[in-house]
Amino acid sequence: MPGTPELLVIFLLVLLLFGPDKLPELAKQIGKGMRQLRNASNDIKRQLNLTDDE
Repeated sequence: MPGTPELLVIFLLVLLLFGPDKLPELAKQIGKGMRQLRNASNDIKRQLNLTDDE
């Protein structure tokens, strides 16, 4: 996990690349993608647990 200075540099780079107007939309898309990834991971774990029970 990156530390505070690294996160600050990443945030500044994103701000420079996309601008302050696009930042909320970008954050929303990142959150949506992370939620989908978490759901897919949970589905895979659930399927693996079902096959272990059989």
